[in-house]
Amino acid sequence: MKVTITHKEDMKFEAKTQKSSFIIDCPQITPVEYFLAGIITCSASDMILIPKNQNKTVTDLTIDGDALRADNHPRKFNTLHLNYSFNSDADDITAARWVMASLETYCSTINTIRDSVAISYSIMHNGKKIKENEKMISGTGNKIDLGEIESCPS
Repeated sequence: MKVTITHKEDMKFEAKTQKSSFIIDCPQITPVEYFLAGIITCSASDMILIPKNQNKTVTDLTIDGDALRADNHPRKFNTLHLNYSFNSDADDITAARWVMASLETYCSTINTIRDSVAISYSIMHNGKKIKENEKMISGTGNKIDLGEIESCPS
């Protein structure tokens, strides 16, 4: 994977990937906000593709991320809490397994930061809270294999 950043003007930069390009307009959206959005989007794509692999459907997916950062530079993330809210045609246990599979196995961005950030999550499924402030196991993770899934190409 390769990304090239080119300064355009003021605090605007162009990010070029092998597939596309986009403008990063600081301080409208900071690099840390882009970073957090990328982390959440990685898991969100899993939450659509894992159920699809099982002939299930997720609708109304929203994932809110709340990161607390250190006060001193480099102001790294100390904690990250993810609130998953979605509807599906699956039972609560299956829905929770999708979230856990994303967090523990499939989402490469979350697994990149997991050794240095305390990650927790809550799940609202079909209007019912099924998990509240669950802690993600830090370290190398648990393999929750739900098979090969398509993903956003990385």
